[in-house]
Amino acid sequence: MTIRLQKELERLKKSILSLGTMVEERVRMAIRALELRDANLAEKIIRSDYEIDEFEVEVEEECLKILALHQPVAVDLRFIIAAIKINNDLERIADEAVNIAERVQIIAKRERLDIPFDYTMMAENTSSMLEKSLDALVNRDDALALTVLKSDDEIDDMKNYAYDVVKQAIGEYPDRVGYLINLLLMCRHLERIADHATNIAEEVVYMVQGQIVRHGNVELEDKK
Repeated sequence: MTIRLQKELERLKKSILSLGTMVEERVRMAIRALELRDANLAEKIIRSDYEIDEFEVEVEEECLKILALHQPVAVDLRFIIAAIKINNDLERIADEAVNIAERVQIIAKRERLDIPFDYTMMAENTSSMLEKSLDALVNRDDALALTVLKSDDEIDDMKNYAYDVVKQAIGEYPDRVGYLINLLLMCRHLERIADHATNIAEEVVYMVQGQIVRHGNVELEDKK
């Protein structure tokens, strides 16, 4: 590896990590806005989304520049391929944070309706998956990445349970259908964040092990 390529790869890594930090903060803000029904905080998330979009484009351009100028191979090539995909997933996670914020703005105007589903637990688990996937990326920790993959089913189960709860609530409160649908969509957005966190973890495994573990293929063992 040339010194110039090494410096550019290091700069790319820092850019990806910076974007990850920004996106993780947006998710935390969205979850807090949901818990507090805070329309003002939700508006702040929506208005700042352009920052993520611009950063995502910059990172992609960095990746393409390195590919064009240095034609990296082996581990370096895997890192850049993973970076391109992770960059896209981070931008999509930020979009889901905006979607949550938009739902918060809607339900904040409506009277609260208590239903037997704990959004806090789903939100915390989703946030934890994102945090672990980014930690795995920072530390090139494929073992930690695999734990993220195995956590995805729990989020899916929570979403399915929420669907059943909301379906029953619609029957009990037919005049609150719009409100309840927005609550259900909150779960959908959280589940999508978990999906993208899983994608990031998959790319970490690919980057470290050179193995593709998409589509539920998580039978690999930690090689350390």
